Amino acid sequence: MKRLLTSALSILVMGLSLGLPGTAHAQIETYSFDKAHTQILFFVNHLGFSNSQGEFLDFDGTFTFDRGEPEKSSVDVTIQTNSIDMDDEKWDTHMKSADFFNVEHFPTMHFKSTSIVLTGEDTADITGDMTILGVTKPVTLSTKLNKAGPHPFGSKYMAGLSASAHIKRSDFGMNYGLPMVGDDVEIRIEVEGVRDDSAAQGVENP
Repeated sequence: MKRLLTSALSILVMGLSLGLPGTAHAQIETYSFDKAHTQILFFVNHLGFSNSQGEFLDFDGTFTFDRGEPEKSSVDVTIQTNSIDMDDEKWDTHMKSADFFNVEHFPTMHFKSTSIVLTGEDTADITGDMTILGVTKPVTLSTKLNKAGPHPFGSKYMAGLSASAHIKRSDFGMNYGLPMVGDDVEIRIEVEGVRDDSAAQGVENP
C-alpha cells in the first residue's frame, strides 16, 4: 500500500516535465494527468459572507515514481494563470489583472516538489517550492491516496489522489483587497493520472 501511495502522491495539480527511460527491470514509472478528471481548485473568504471558489483549467505534465528509492520521486507542475475561472466574466477579468495574478507579466505558476514524507498507510506530505507572481515559497500538500490500479473500462493503470494546502497570498505579494478579501487561500486538488507503460516496461502492477 505504501508503494501505491507514493506513486499516486507524485501526480499533482497542477505542467510537469520529468520522464526517464525504462529498462528491462525499470523501477521508475511515469504518469500523466487525466485532465478530464483532474481539478485544481481554490477557496478564499469574500467580505466575511462566503468562501468563494475558483479553479485553473489549463495545466499539463507528468510525474515520476521511483519504486527502488521512493524519496527520489518527483513532481514538477506548471499552471497557466490566464486559465483562472471564477464562473463570472467580470470577476475573471479582475483576477487576471495586476491586482491579483497579473497574467500579462506572470503567465504561469509553478510547483516543484522537494520531499515526500509518508504520514500514514494512505497519506503523505508533499513539500515543494511554489512560485506565484515571481515569488517562491515552500508549500506542503497534505495528500491522500484514493485508489491505484487498472482502469475498470480498459487496460490503463491509473492512480488517484486528493490533496490540500493553505497559503497566504500576501506571502507572494498579492495584497489587493486585504483584509476584506481573505489572505488565507485553501487549495484543493483532485487528480487522476495515467501510467505510461511504454516508459515503465518491466514494472509489475502492485
